[in-house]
Amino acid sequence: MSDTPNLTFWDHLDELRSVIIRIIVISVLAALVAFFLKDELFAIVLAPRSSDFISFRLMGVEPFSIHLMNTGLTEQFMIHMKTALYAGIVVISPYIIYQLFRFVSPALYDNERKYATALVSSGYLMFMLGTLLNYFLIFPLTVKFLGTYQVSQDVANMLTLQSYMDTLIMMSLVMGIVFELPVICWLLGKMGLINAGMMLTWRKHALVAILIISAIITPTTDAFTLFVVALPIWLLYEFSILIVRITK
Repeated sequence: MSDTPNLTFWDHLDELRSVIIRIIVISVLAALVAFFLKDELFAIVLAPRSSDFISFRLMGVEPFSIHLMNTGLTEQFMIHMKTALYAGIVVISPYIIYQLFRFVSPALYDNERKYATALVSSGYLMFMLGTLLNYFLIFPLTVKFLGTYQVSQDVANMLTLQSYMDTLIMMSLVMGIVFELPVICWLLGKMGLINAGMMLTWRKHALVAILIISAIITPTTDAFTLFVVALPIWLLYEFSILIVRITK
């Protein structure tokens, strides 16, 4: 597009269609690869349900194992397909972002392209950090607490694969979005809508909001899990103050 700056409206639509087609084709191919690597894929996805998971070994957790069950005739196959699609999209997400940015960037000035590159790159990095933190720490602790919690020894837990996958995907998405806080604060600071003094003034209110958000993310009642979730978000808020302070 940069070589042909005088494209018409329909030319832009054709270019956008080409971008979308390329993204769909690569996504399908990546999903097919993940689908045929079923054993490797679900070895990663289901690892947090056992004390053999690397995070539990580092924490010295007592041995435990949560058994999952399936209640629907087509449920396992559909979960396999959806998980492969999600995994494929995650793996090729840098390519997707590159294609979309390559389509939009010719319409930006040089300084706008510089800020857009920094914004997109940092946003993607923070989202992936939030997802990894959830997979290695927050989700395993949540699964261990909820999966082993019993009101009585006479009541056994029978967790479904569907509930396990839904919780993993939901919490990964939420933590990824929460980790965009420094990027959003940088953008708002760049626009002059917030400043470090304002964020320091509202620090106590922010702490209450962080505790509420943490309680929503982890539907557990123990203070340890709540602290594990709230601490990185609080550190992100403090880091955001520093970013806004040095942003001109």
